[in-house]
Amino acid sequence: MPSAEPSERRGPVEPDIRFTLANERTFLAWLRTAIGLVAAGVAVFHLLDESTATQLLALVLLGAGALAGMAGFAHFRKADVAIRSGEPLPTDNVVVMVMTGAVLLAVAAGVASVLV
Repeated sequence: MPSAEPSERRGPVEPDIRFTLANERTFLAWLRTAIGLVAAGVAVFHLLDESTATQLLALVLLGAGALAGMAGFAHFRKADVAIRSGEPLPTDNVVVMVMTGAVLLAVAAGVASVLV
């Protein structure tokens, strides 16, 4: 009767709690970013004069907040599965997308402030 050594077993295992907590902290950082973007969108919509540029900026901020929340959750799940299965952590292009989005939002905010 063959017995499997612990190193030969595959499947989900309970990881070191430090990795799980670090993954959760990263997810919470994504959520803070999403909440900040949504709050900025609401502030732009309610506090600035109504114009097409400010409404567009508010919608872009709200959409970016929603996307940041969804991207953070997707990354959290991928990393959690990798941690529990003992595989290398996934590498995503999410950081590049968020940085590109942040630059585009800054440009949009600058254009909106000139047009208002």
